[in-house]
Amino acid sequence: MSNHILENSHGPLKRTPQARYFVDSEYFKTEMQQWFADRWVYVGRADELPNPGDYILRTIAGESILITRGNDSKIRSFFNICTHRGTVLVESENTPTRACQFSCPYHSWTFDCQGHLIGAPGMKDVDGFREQDWGLRPIDCEIWAGFIFLNLKQNPPPLAEFLADLPEKFSNWPIEEMRIGERVEYHVQANWKLIIQNYSECLHCPSVHPALARLSPPTSGENEPANLCYAGGRMSLNEGIASMTTSGSTNRPLISSLSESQKRHVYYYSWLPNLLLSLHPDYVMTHRIEPLTNNQTRIVCEWLFEKSTMASPGFQSEDAVAFWDMTNKQDWHVSELTQRGLSSSAYRPGPYSNREELLYDLDQILLPKED
Repeated sequence: MSNHILENSHGPLKRTPQARYFVDSEYFKTEMQQWFADRWVYVGRADELPNPGDYILRTIAGESILITRGNDSKIRSFFNICTHRGTVLVESENTPTRACQFSCPYHSWTFDCQGHLIGAPGMKDVDGFREQDWGLRPIDCEIWAGFIFLNLKQNPPPLAEFLADLPEKFSNWPIEEMRIGERVEYHVQANWKLIIQNYSECLHCPSVHPALARLSPPTSGENEPANLCYAGGRMSLNEGIASMTTSGSTNRPLISSLSESQKRHVYYYSWLPNLLLSLHPDYVMTHRIEPLTNNQTRIVCEWLFEKSTMASPGFQSEDAVAFWDMTNKQDWHVSELTQRGLSSSAYRPGPYSNREELLYDLDQILLPKED
């Protein structure tokens, strides 16, 4: 029997996980391999790289990753190490580069933004050396709806297998054509799975998010069964509420391709392991989760809007950004309190309520089974 279920006189009682899955640093290494090194991982938006030669840096399972847009406009990804002696090639996103070139800070080996070695001082007369053999080590990279995904494994299965039916489910939102209107970064003292757990239930909303509860009924959640690719569902908007903003109204036009039902709901989905998608009637919000340690997580929150909306006179995003920045900070606070409590010797797995069934389902996917 799984240790997540306890039999009692009224039937099986579903329980929260053992503390070690959130506080143990050795287990953290195991799950980083399983969930981040061996699977497709979300790393950012294509519109972060608008021009050839643009690049961003990411860290996945301890690996430094360089993501570039080449002269052919294609987005590619590479391990961020020089193929000469393994030196980190690009130190930060503020590292200056020449036009579509990256020069190693140690011995000046130079690579173009398509990963080719184009300069190797001292190697010209070395027998058997060919520049074409020593380009940057590539990483599989695919894009869906403007989201960039990487997989560190060699010859991984296609991204489509890990997206399941999400492209069809969200086809009415023009996500690929939308652009980042605002970005806020958070550093949270909590395990990455606690962030996903918190996102996946609204039992806490009346006490933690009174402003959210005024816009969307906390009991209106309609969840789908979790699967290996994603978990989530939708919540309705209260009568007279147009969007999740500080006022509940919006000056932005609603997305015209949405159905009438979609305009009256907000859709919250966790794509495993690290993309939280929140689809609203007039914008899309994302959270990119980057685990740093067993009890530290970097979270990048972005608000996406239609290009025509952003180009219209008087466009502003503050009403949506301010509302969710407040709500995010409330979530991060209780997640940090939970992390602290899980570290206590007094913690024992507690019972899930019927409104937390999605969390139990996620436990069965994210955590190993135990006797």
